[in-house]
Amino acid sequence: MTVVDQNRDRRGRDGRTETPAPRRKRPERRRPARGLTAVRVALTAWLSRPLASFHLILAICGLLTTIGIVMVLSASSVESLNTGSSPYSLFRKHLVFVALGSVVFWVALRLPLRRLRTLSSTAMVLGLGLLVLVLTPLGTEHYGSKGWFDVAGYSFQPVEIAKVALAMWGAHILVTKHAVLHQWRHLLVPVVPAALLMFGLLMMQPDLGGTVTLGVVLLALLWFAGAPKRLFGVLLGAAALGVLVLALIDQYRLDRVLSFLNPSADPQGKGLQANQALYALADGGLFGKGLNQGASKWNYLPNVHHDFIFALLGEELGLVGCVAVMGLFGLLAVVGLRIATRNLDPWIRILAGTLTAWLVAQAAINIGYVVGLLPVTGVTLPLISYGGTSLLVTMMLFGILANCARHEPEAVAALRTQGPGKFGRLLRLPAPEPYRPPARKSGRRPAARSGAANGRRPAPRTARSAAAPDRRRSTARGGSTAARGTPVRNTARTSRTSNRRGTW
Repeated sequence: MTVVDQNRDRRGRDGRTETPAPRRKRPERRRPARGLTAVRVALTAWLSRPLASFHLILAICGLLTTIGIVMVLSASSVESLNTGSSPYSLFRKHLVFVALGSVVFWVALRLPLRRLRTLSSTAMVLGLGLLVLVLTPLGTEHYGSKGWFDVAGYSFQPVEIAKVALAMWGAHILVTKHAVLHQWRHLLVPVVPAALLMFGLLMMQPDLGGTVTLGVVLLALLWFAGAPKRLFGVLLGAAALGVLVLALIDQYRLDRVLSFLNPSADPQGKGLQANQALYALADGGLFGKGLNQGASKWNYLPNVHHDFIFALLGEELGLVGCVAVMGLFGLLAVVGLRIATRNLDPWIRILAGTLTAWLVAQAAINIGYVVGLLPVTGVTLPLISYGGTSLLVTMMLFGILANCARHEPEAVAALRTQGPGKFGRLLRLPAPEPYRPPARKSGRRPAARSGAANGRRPAPRTARSAAAPDRRRSTARGGSTAARGTPVRNTARTSRTSNRRGTW
């Protein structure tokens, strides 16, 4: 008899056969993820953290600002020497704007979003007032457009303030009228008329680039508010017709369109910037010539530190640098839409989506006309180009987006229970308030009032309830209804008559 048989036939003290317990299978050890799988698992775990969107916005803003500082230092040295001053004069001004923009970023990050929404109407009035004021003798003309204020050697462009005001105020109006947005007059009024007024003031400067970006803001507001798609076909058709008319009535805009259609027709005149930008990108190759080694800034490419800084970036950092910058703006689009979808407050959702569309569309327009896909419109590359008002406003937009990221439900719960975190302590940020939906107004009315309004006779009350009011009246007069012998039925009839007259 084998050992197995002996174990099977073992008997206990009580005479019953004992069956040995089955052996447990050892759990299979999971092999650690390797390669792309490990990266995907780690990235998914990191993105599931409550403050992932907030940290991503900070990282994107910091990287783009750093790249912009380096490229402005390289691009502005020749322009500074041409003005007869130090080769670092424009770079120092840019550093001043970056420092001021950091303060604006911190204020926008720290200011409660409810307060921003309250100030949106005031900002809209201020933006319209500045657009009117810049057309007066107080405004100055630069690059053929009277759209600047010069203060103490610095230029201020009010159209940037008007864009932010339209985004905040438009989101506020569309959220307030959310229940009636299915009606066209409530959807379009007063947001579209106010935007058209801004368009008219901008074209009086004239500023085609500002008008285009303002149109992007308007379309983004209507899109994230849930406007019907057929409306965008009408708006885009009207916008294309308007751009065509504006290009035909002004000679310098017509020259830009013709140079876009045929850049080689006048390579040393109208098509100079477009051709030189393509030459700079071609000379950069894959890895570029190196920082401060680009030849296009030596007056080959006019205005290189403003509108065409992406061409110099491609020349000095090559295709790798261009792809890195475009990747950062692509990541900004993903993170901005993530913030918009994860928030509960409808105003934050519309505002975050609109600001994201504005920044990404402006970058796409700038890169598009540098590489020859769009006509030149004079739009700066956010955080990369040299600029005063544009840089300040862009950093404020990043601050608002970071503030919106801190108002995601999971982020609010984490910040209010676990503390502000490292960045919160460093920046002294208050804990965000949880979203509380507005109380719905109940449509109930009293039974007697609703019955009288509908022309129906209200249900008769019982004798006890009908006699109660008259009893109180008679007691006040010093008498009693029962003592005077007034029947209860007549009292009920009197009350029903008074209900018909609306006294109840």
